[in-house]
Amino acid sequence: MDSIRDISTSTTRGGIVTRFIGDTAVEYSLLTDPTSLVERLQTLSFMANAIRESSIRGIYDVVVSPDRVTVLYNPLLIDCLRTFEARVHAALTQPQSPPTSGRLHDVPVRYGGESGPDFDAVCRAHAIDTKTLIQLHTEPEYVVTAIGFVPGFPYLEGLPKTLETPRLSTPRRRVPAGSVGIGGSQTGVYPFETPGGWHLIGRTDTTFFDPIHSPPALLQPGDRVRFYETNHVNPTPNHATIAEPRGTTPNYITILEPGLMTTVQDLGRSGFRSSGVPSSGAADRVSAILANSILGNPENAAVLEYTLLGPTVQFKTDCFIAIAGATDNSLASLRPIRVRRGDTLHLGHVAKGCRGYLAVAGGFCVPPVLNSCSTYMPAKLGGHGGRPLQTGDELAIGEPLVTSFSTTWSLANDVVPLPTSPCTLRILPEGPVSSAHRVMTSTPMNVTAQSDRMGIRFHGALPPLPATSLSRAVLPGTIQLPPDGKPILLLCDAQTIGGYPVLG
Repeated sequence: MDSIRDISTSTTRGGIVTRFIGDTAVEYSLLTDPTSLVERLQTLSFMANAIRESSIRGIYDVVVSPDRVTVLYNPLLIDCLRTFEARVHAALTQPQSPPTSGRLHDVPVRYGGESGPDFDAVCRAHAIDTKTLIQLHTEPEYVVTAIGFVPGFPYLEGLPKTLETPRLSTPRRRVPAGSVGIGGSQTGVYPFETPGGWHLIGRTDTTFFDPIHSPPALLQPGDRVRFYETNHVNPTPNHATIAEPRGTTPNYITILEPGLMTTVQDLGRSGFRSSGVPSSGAADRVSAILANSILGNPENAAVLEYTLLGPTVQFKTDCFIAIAGATDNSLASLRPIRVRRGDTLHLGHVAKGCRGYLAVAGGFCVPPVLNSCSTYMPAKLGGHGGRPLQTGDELAIGEPLVTSFSTTWSLANDVVPLPTSPCTLRILPEGPVSSAHRVMTSTPMNVTAQSDRMGIRFHGALPPLPATSLSRAVLPGTIQLPPDGKPILLLCDAQTIGGYPVLG
């Protein structure tokens, strides 16, 4: 990776420290830290609300983390960056109302047994009995410091030191939804079934994330939580998006073979990172936009994204399609292709690149969730039931804006050349250039097989960076350095809050 000059800037004005992160985000923190965690979160929440209510052109998301507010903006919608920053600062320095203490939420928990598989182990680790563990965990009034990891996941401060427990050395591949866990000095609740490395001591039926509500996350930074013991089981309905039948439209496709990780994607969702919802959307936005543009679709029309191996699709109607991104050599890409009812399209192993895109004139029709058709699998949101496509799935096709095409042309391949190997990436270093930066920018790094839509993981052994005590907002394009020294480049499905040191 090549490094370019660090152009991030940091200024202090009116007790607020401003720091630009790349060219799409800016952080605001307090020069003087308030005396208490609650006071700090109240002030940061007020700052975030002031920015949201200012309706400044270009801002599409505002995220509160334990010690800062991160503002995300579209640089293409900003005429002058200095004017933009001045408007944000003016919003931050408006007279403040007395801070509120946040909402108080009482959360019932079934402790131990099947609900808390690590309950007894935590008791043994701290030489306490079960009654004492429950008493210690239910006594505090916890403060929500951030929402992230997955949508609606609350990071809660206030755990008694007696219960502080290191995370599991090997994370579980499956943590049941509603699990209450302890990770280091924090406690929290898993809203969805996900992997996780915290010790599980109980489970709750409270719904912490529901996409039909506004905001979709139950908790917000600065809110307070009290747990109490219960033996009552009240199954909570699953609010994840269910795959809807295609209806009566005669225009649709059938999936004969799904390929690898074939999902419905558009350009992603914005405005919900404060609830822990990542942007998702096409991992290769340029290719998705090109495929749609070739067919006269809006650039945000839903397409199929596949990874390394494409699907086999049967068409139940006459239509036009376009293929972009990673493709096999047997198919023409970057041009309109006419298909007839009954035709079968086989998208095999890609010859170059990683992710390919299949667009159809009119776009694929799936119900939007949080203003997007994109699939986000960890929370089962959007797309076709929030999951990869399977054999037998049917997807409806919308009405095309353009119905007649010449098929004798194509875009030149060098319009969007696929990357060569090795591929050179430019980075903006985070903070002072360290030995880790120097090694990363002077040593070729290989992509591991553990890479996915959340992030690209590299082989390597970079020198460690100083550990961070607080999590912060992270964006696609952030390069994190875990303790194992193997950097991770975050992608479109990555978490919204992260605690690993950032390289750039």
